Amino acid sequence: MLVVYYSSGSEYTHRFAGKLRHPSLRLPLLTRSDTPIVGEPFVLITPTYGAGSNRGAVPRQVIKFLNVRGNRDNLVGVIGAGNTNFGEDYCRAAHRVADKCRVPLLYRFELLGTEDDVENVDEGLDSLCQRLRTTAT
Repeated sequence: MLVVYYSSGSEYTHRFAGKLRHPSLRLPLLTRSDTPIVGEPFVLITPTYGAGSNRGAVPRQVIKFLNVRGNRDNLVGVIGAGNTNFGEDYCRAAHRVADKCRVPLLYRFELLGTEDDVENVDEGLDSLCQRLRTTAT
């Protein structure tokens, strides 16, 4: 399963995605960069910004990427990266994207994630791949 993710200069999400067994594609750091077009099913990992407030929770790069209909059509699930210090706004961006795109919120992890988080996400992605293959046949 392809994992598409956005990571800021802190690279927390980048380091997490790099630990996964699944191929990944990092969204550009700058919104003026070309937006990739993904022509296969993928899962999106997005961090939350602005302390999860209503404005600015979803990174602009993620919004730009999902504004491309083909990308939105291939999105099969969302994983949230966040900070539990945000309280009820923990992983708000992932909730927003999942709701707006009508796909499941598959998992949430804090900051860099733990080894258990990596294992859980890999297993979940394996299971999702299997379900998609079964559905396609």
